[in-house]
Amino acid sequence: MEIKKAAMAGTLESSDAQVTVEPGNGSIELSIESSVIHQFGKQIRATILETLNRLEVGSAKVTVVDKGALDCTLKARVECAVYRSNDMTENLPWGGAIRS
Repeated sequence: MEIKKAAMAGTLESSDAQVTVEPGNGSIELSIESSVIHQFGKQIRATILETLNRLEVGSAKVTVVDKGALDCTLKARVECAVYRSNDMTENLPWGGAIRS
């Protein structure tokens, strides 16, 4: 899926994450800010990249401000931001694109 315009999902509340996606230059540029980056940085990164891969996003600038979100929350926020960037508002395949 192509990132057509900048879009955001999530909040800066505790246990949530704010994910912003923007059109990229042919690759995934990922920036993560998290209070738990030293403990869970690798898992946060893997969850985000796996979700983008399953959504077939190959080019994007992704910025994540994590406030201790669980993996399922990160997946939902990434998915929502990608859908919003494509103006998808009806018949969304929530979770369908990210199942193993």
